[in-house]
Amino acid sequence: MRDWPATILVPTGQVRLLAVDLPLPSHARRVAALPFAIEDRIAEPVDSVHIALGEQIAPGRYLVGIVRHDVMARWVVQAEEAGIGHAAMVPDVLTLPRPAEGWAVSQSGGRAAVRDADGTGFEVPAPLLRPAWEAADRPGVISYGEPLPDDMQKGSAALDAAAFGPAAGAAVAALNLRQGAYAVRKVAGSSLWRKFAWVAAIGAAAHVVIAFGDVIMLRSIADRREAETRAAALVAAPGVALGDDLANSITGLLPTGGGQVPQLFLPLVNRVSGALGPLSGALTVRAMTFEGRLLTLDLDASPDIGLQGQIESALKGAGVGAQVVRSPEGAIRITASAA
Repeated sequence: MRDWPATILVPTGQVRLLAVDLPLPSHARRVAALPFAIEDRIAEPVDSVHIALGEQIAPGRYLVGIVRHDVMARWVVQAEEAGIGHAAMVPDVLTLPRPAEGWAVSQSGGRAAVRDADGTGFEVPAPLLRPAWEAADRPGVISYGEPLPDDMQKGSAALDAAAFGPAAGAAVAALNLRQGAYAVRKVAGSSLWRKFAWVAAIGAAAHVVIAFGDVIMLRSIADRREAETRAAALVAAPGVALGDDLANSITGLLPTGGGQVPQLFLPLVNRVSGALGPLSGALTVRAMTFEGRLLTLDLDASPDIGLQGQIESALKGAGVGAQVVRSPEGAIRITASAA
């Protein structure tokens, strides 16, 4: 049996995955340039996040993972307490097959994750999958989880548990978050780790679950720079045809300073979707629009009179500035700000 690396899978919803252009000749120079290359693409201050450099996914373009320092430090402590502090640490979406084109989607447990053909990824509550898919110009989808609507799903496939070891190895090669200040200092000598590919998923309940060949793979939505720009333009100006020359197509659509708009859209969606995750089973998103710095979600009417308060509490707890308004008919509108 081939040895696969001890691997901890961390939730993609806590990791920002980007495709970053770094046409530099050495690894050291690419690492040094990373903060400057991503600072205008994230909402947080650069010094508040851990930035990890992954594999080259296209000529001069690299996969990059971004995690808040407090989150990364917590994961490392949890791993050490579980006796697997030597393990590699990767976003769980990277264990999904990378599609040749379009999206690889796996939806289960009220969460939807998508891996893009460029290798990046993102995760949202299931109710936000369709709006995100439409905002990304309806890419072809191969489903690895629950069946999706016919107009979304191009095909389906099953995840083979026997292939999980190779998938974990490929994920580690793509992006290991244990770099820099969080690099592994010691390598455990237990033969147990040399015999099996143990894969752990760190959950929101602050515990580590270890399994072999029976781990539910979570997934995400791609957000490379062009996709961010196209998605923001499509939701801000629905119905407007965008040509192959994307820059010229959207020049007249974005407001003054609009170069920042595509860099705000997906980060804000990520924050909002993460906050609403526990409520995803009670939410049905009818429409999603983005204009300026405001993301608006219109939800179908719900008989639950307490839902508005739950949404407000969830967003406030996640530090998301938002207004939640309920119509007399019971429909709910969420207006979140990227400020």
